[in-house]
Formats: sequence, structure tokens, C-alpha cells
Amino acid sequence: MKILSGIYKNTPLNSPKTPKTHPMGSREKLALFNMLMPYLKQATVLDAFAGSGALGLEALSRQAKQVVFLEKSPKIAQIIYQNLNTIKQTASVIIKPAEKFHSPYTFDIIIADPPYNDFRPEIIIHLSKYLQPNGILALSHPKSAPNFPHLQLLKTHHYASAHLSLYQKI
Repeated sequence: MKILSGIYKNTPLNSPKTPKTHPMGSREKLALFNMLMPYLKQATVLDAFAGSGALGLEALSRQAKQVVFLEKSPKIAQIIYQNLNTIKQTASVIIKPAEKFHSPYTFDIIIADPPYNDFRPEIIIHLSKYLQPNGILALSHPKSAPNFPHLQLLKTHHYASAHLSLYQKI
């Protein structure tokens, strides 16, 4: 696994050796960031369900101003710290389940790649409270694009078993 584009292009990343995470494939990650490019420059980003942090690190590489990583497993969060060290960056890593996340801050973009075997729309609704007005939710999900209150579906693409959708907070 590596960073695909931007200032850290081709930097190899560590990945947890556990079935509890499902790293997004290169093709899907490239498609996701092509969808996000108009919104990413100087954005504040929450990488929810962060795993290795690969999506947040890709955002940093592509000129996001700041990324906050949200990962429930302390052991897996150590991989995020290792990967941040590889690119010589610091960032906030919050270790708690997404449904217990609370922040005084809002984000321009939330990237959410939850486990498909435990996909819970109510957690996505909870996280969307932390989007700025007109903010973007980038969601990887197992089936067709769900409807969420206060979010407008902008676009969706299907790749193998993954669906990638962009929503805007209204």
C-alpha cells in the first residue's frame, strides 16, 4: 500500500495485519480522490474509521490543510502514527469508536470507510453533524447510496463490491 499522488506520492505505508480493517484498493482510492479534488485544497478533513490512515494521508499529500484521524483500536492507531512519522507529519489521532466521537470543531470533508460487515447509517448521521455547512461527506459503502437527513447526494460510483458516494451538507 502506498500514497498515490501529491507531495508524498509513492511513499509506502504500513498496514495493520488484521481482518478488522479492509484497506481501500488503489483503483477505488484513486476514484475517490478524483471525486474529492475540487474540495480538498486547504480543507480540514476527518478520516473516520481510519485504519492505517491511508485515506487521510492521501488527503494530506494532496494539499489538505489538516487531517484528524478517528480509529477505535489503540493497536491499529499505532500504525497511523508510524505512517505519519514516515512522511514527517503530525496530526491528531483520536482513539474511540465513531459513534462516541464529539468535537468542538467542524470539518470541510469527512471521509468515512466503515467496515462493510457492520455498516450502520446512524453512525454516519452522527458524524455528519461535524460537517461545516456545504461540507462534503465521502462515503464508501457496501450497497446503493443511502439517504441521509441534511445531506444531498452529489455523485456515486460503483467499483467491485465498493460504492463511493459524495454528499454535501445542506
